[in-house]
Amino acid sequence: MHKRTPAAPWRMPIGAQPDADGTCFCVWAADAQCVAVLCYPDNHPPATYDLAAESGGYFSGHIAGIKPGTQYMYRVDGNDPRPDPASRWQPESVHRASCVVDPAAFAWTDASWRGITQEDLVVYELHVGTATPSGTFDALIEHLDDLKALGVTAIELMPVADFPGDRNWGYDGVCLFAPARCYGGPEGLRRLVDAAHARGLAVLLDVVYNHLGPDGNYLRQFSQAYFTDRHKTPWGDALNFDGPDSRPVREFFIANACYWAHEYHIDGLRLDATHAILDDSPTHILAELAARVRATLPPERRFLLIAENERNDPQLVRQAAAGGYGLDGVWADDFHHQVRVALAGDEDGYYIDYSGSATDLATTIRQGWFYTGQLSAYLKHPRGAPADDVALPAFVQCIQNHDQVGNRAFGDRLNHQISPAAYRAASILLLLTPATPLLFMGQEWAASTSFLYFTDHNPELGKLVTEGRRSEFASFAAFAGEEIPDPQALGAFQRSKLRWEERDQPAHAGVLNLYRTLLGLRQKHPALRERRREYIATAGLGERALALRRSAAQAAETLLILAYLDNDAAQIDFQSSPVTVAPAGHQWIVLLDSEAVEFGGGQAAALRLGASVNATFECEAPRVLVLQALPM
Repeated sequence: MHKRTPAAPWRMPIGAQPDADGTCFCVWAADAQCVAVLCYPDNHPPATYDLAAESGGYFSGHIAGIKPGTQYMYRVDGNDPRPDPASRWQPESVHRASCVVDPAAFAWTDASWRGITQEDLVVYELHVGTATPSGTFDALIEHLDDLKALGVTAIELMPVADFPGDRNWGYDGVCLFAPARCYGGPEGLRRLVDAAHARGLAVLLDVVYNHLGPDGNYLRQFSQAYFTDRHKTPWGDALNFDGPDSRPVREFFIANACYWAHEYHIDGLRLDATHAILDDSPTHILAELAARVRATLPPERRFLLIAENERNDPQLVRQAAAGGYGLDGVWADDFHHQVRVALAGDEDGYYIDYSGSATDLATTIRQGWFYTGQLSAYLKHPRGAPADDVALPAFVQCIQNHDQVGNRAFGDRLNHQISPAAYRAASILLLLTPATPLLFMGQEWAASTSFLYFTDHNPELGKLVTEGRRSEFASFAAFAGEEIPDPQALGAFQRSKLRWEERDQPAHAGVLNLYRTLLGLRQKHPALRERRREYIATAGLGERALALRRSAAQAAETLLILAYLDNDAAQIDFQSSPVTVAPAGHQWIVLLDSEAVEFGGGQAAALRLGASVNATFECEAPRVLVLQALPM
């Protein structure tokens, strides 16, 4: 819990701020001698206004009569006009004029909403452009009731900062304050957030603070100090968070985080690839950002910060008093990798670091992640650190996400690669572990559609992207001789759109029922609500069977999740491990069976609900039993 004192009202420090008399413009252009703003009222020829130089490399000025809806650009030292780096809206493209937006014009109805706690978080990750046929914020509103009924508590939007072209994953964003015009712009995003809060759903936003896209990135034309060659990232020079003139750069990204919290009522941020946010300052930019954002919010407002980080670094989620960054959660991919190896047999790339054995999967569930300092064969150096002091809800785990689906050559989902029985088993494990579960859109009904990598760059850049994508998979044995889809082709985007209508079809309805049942159980059952480490026990039962024991205050509330992850016949002895032995004076009864017909099962006889299971259990295919202790 982050304790805060009441905050003063927050106001955007840069960009275009309208008021009753006109608009105040402010931009950082540290290398400039002069900066002018060009305003285009009602499609008339532009009017030019010089801005005054201020300390620290900022230029600003108040221009009377400039109203919301006016388009404008900046001219630096007489060069070509460029969009505002802090533009709230790019109505035509990331290369054209910005637009003045009044952030106070929207009539919010969520005054009583306070956000969501990490403990209550069940994340539904989605891509706005492909989650619905029309691909807009408003179209998503039509499905919020479906998601509420499913049992998730938050939607997580892949990046919406505007990008070149009309389709993109969002990680090529260049206008970091401007919700993409093709999704519905600022007002569309506000309508979506307000509608989500009305239904008790939080909204998280994926943001990219480690690089900008290659097309439409004009920051260097305002100041070379936005970037530094002191650090390198996979995308080139790093953003300058620790070198000369880095303070305004830090303020730019801190303002962006505050902006989403205040002007859009966003409930938290997923911070992309934080291992590529390079900062040697005494206070890392992520730690400062976390403290500063929370300081601007009222004490009762909950705001979550969740990092993607490949290093298994617990410092991200330790409190500042303990030397950490003070974030709330971290994506922990080891669970996904173990499950993928166990059920799909992947062995290319980083999968060489994972055995998929029941023992290693049990360790991963118990620890939050698997690598705690062991040598990685893939990276050729040690990876990770122990995190026994970190609460298990801080680990965000999945069996699918945009990366793990879309970065496969053909965008195939896990359910496209494994049997329905194995998919049900993986789903139950995910939703009944003590970590925070993340679902990727359509996962809950085993969607038939793929999720491909797609872009809409200019022809020259697009050709490079296509060639790079195909060369990337040239060394992967699984794709040898296959033609990798062209990310630039419109078909890659269209093939990635969800088909919500298939949820009622026999091949999908059972899986959807399973997800609804599991999420309902997760929300209500005392053993699943109790997520402290001392109430969790795991064990590998041979090479392919796994036991997860969830306890609570009363012995009769104890659950045993027994998972078998193979296709060969096996017998599991309930006396083989202390984890599987029923509490004294109790017996195990069946609470849920992955083979139940209502979940799409039936290849093996499902056990009757309430039936006693206390000696041995025989399996011939992937299967999960959820058992509850019952007094004898």
